[in-house]
Amino acid sequence: MIKVGILGAAGYTGGELIRLLLNHPECEIVFAHSGSNSGKKIYDVHGGLLGDTELSFSSDTPFEAVDVVFFCFGHGKSAEFLQSHAIPERVKIIDLAQDFRLSSPGNDFIYGLPEIHRSQIKRCKHLANPGCFATCIQLGLLPLASSKLLMHDVSVNALTGSTGAGQSPTPSTHFSWRNGNISTYKVFNHQHLHEIRQSLQELQGSLDCSIDFIPYRGDFARGIFCTSVVRFDGEEGCATNPSQGALEELYTDFYKDSPFTHYVNKSLDLKQVVNTNKALIHVDKFGNKAVVTSVIDNLLKGAVGQAVENMNLMFGLEETTGLKLKAAAF
Repeated sequence: MIKVGILGAAGYTGGELIRLLLNHPECEIVFAHSGSNSGKKIYDVHGGLLGDTELSFSSDTPFEAVDVVFFCFGHGKSAEFLQSHAIPERVKIIDLAQDFRLSSPGNDFIYGLPEIHRSQIKRCKHLANPGCFATCIQLGLLPLASSKLLMHDVSVNALTGSTGAGQSPTPSTHFSWRNGNISTYKVFNHQHLHEIRQSLQELQGSLDCSIDFIPYRGDFARGIFCTSVVRFDGEEGCATNPSQGALEELYTDFYKDSPFTHYVNKSLDLKQVVNTNKALIHVDKFGNKAVVTSVIDNLLKGAVGQAVENMNLMFGLEETTGLKLKAAAF
């Protein structure tokens, strides 16, 4: 049984992680830390867990009693925490913030995108879980990068639900503002662009094009719907301008060993993935251009679902353990 500790357990990702781990056959939650909610029942904050657990939030962090600790902090707080706290060497760390996603000297965190780093994840001790937008966009583009097909600027538009902004209220997350509304933010300057480029460069070898990303706030709670427009060179059907059939074959083959990422040969919708750890991808070819559609649940495949998937790999479990979640029928 894997003994688990959770830091930052009172937020959206903390609540979703607790929900998954309570139903994971190989895990036991030892502590769920929240300084501001210490002593409260977990269901007093995460109301959907009423009847599922009697655990309370803890102010203590008994790291010596766990095998792995999940960091569900806001960005910047994970690095700060590690500077001021000692975690035993044997304890594995899975960080859901962006603090350790970029490769740098002295950073021993493995970037946890199983579709390209499965073997490294299986033997790592410290893991940086990818961002939600980054996961959705990368999964749509990685097969093209693997075939050196990202030769021109890529235009990306992606719409995310309100849970992507975290649990603390802001003017743009209030229901009265979000309902029936849509807006852009961090245009061409989203923080996830750095990790996206890192992965694409890893597969393509070099990346001279830009990723022109426009994020949108949607008036729904969870999910990401992304479209990426890619331009090719040469006559259709040649190596640098693959046909529709060749693209479908490329995507199907690239993800053939990925239990949660699937190529779909028809148009996608968000409800197909909400409340699941799936990533679905579809490609439409128009002359020398392709439109790649990718969809995920931002809290699951875009956050804690992928984190549990990574934990399974790190501890030698079947990758899908505890993650066979079902989407709504309609």
